[in-house]
Order: sequence, then C-alpha cells, then structure tokens
Amino acid sequence: MTMNKTTQINATRWLALGSLGGLIVLGLAWEMWLAPLRPGGSLLALKVLPLCIPLAGILKNRMYTYRWMSLLVWVYFTEGATRAWSDKPPGNYLAMLEVLLCLLLFAACALHVRLRLKNAVSPVPITEAI
Repeated sequence: MTMNKTTQINATRWLALGSLGGLIVLGLAWEMWLAPLRPGGSLLALKVLPLCIPLAGILKNRMYTYRWMSLLVWVYFTEGATRAWSDKPPGNYLAMLEVLLCLLLFAACALHVRLRLKNAVSPVPITEAI
C-alpha cells in the first residue's frame, strides 16, 4: 500500500506536532512532578517555553518553522543524552524518552520539508533557467 504525497505530508505534519507536544508535556511533567531536581519542582521547567513558539507555525503548516525546528530540536536531544547518562532513575528513563521524541521530531521535520520541496512546482523550468 502506497501513500500519495499529500497523505505523506499530512502524516509528517501530525508526527511533528505530536512529538513536539510530547516534548512539551514531558518537559513540564519531568521537572514539576516526575523527577524534579528539587522537591516541589524546579525552574528548569521553563526549558519548554522555546518549544511553544513553533506550535503556531506547525499548525499553520509554515515551511520555515519546520526548517528551524529541525535545528532547535538538537538542543533538547543534547540535554536528553546528557541526562540519560548522568541522572539516576527515573530521570534517566525520562531523558531517554526525550531523546526518542527529539529523533521523531527531527525525522518528521526533515521528511516534511523534503516532501514539500519535491511536491512544489518550479516557477521556471530548469531548461529555461540555464
């Protein structure tokens, strides 16, 4: 069974939106309730604020948002990889989940941009541009 380009683009959009939402929820739950650095929560929960900025762009299907989100996600990947190595359970398991969500988000953003660029119509034929 093959999917057409529009279905693939929509699937990557929803995967990006779901993994971004998962990162936001995980970041808040992790730092406030599940394994905070200090009892009662920590200000490290504010790390999710930059993740809230691209929500509007992804919901509006803006290509530029997918491009810079694929770069921003590596900051959270690095944090997850570092804390997966250094934290004690359950923090290290939450960090591994963060790494997985980051990889999903990056793959969704990269595939979304690639599919949309492949699907885009060139305004000037290549033979005339040369």
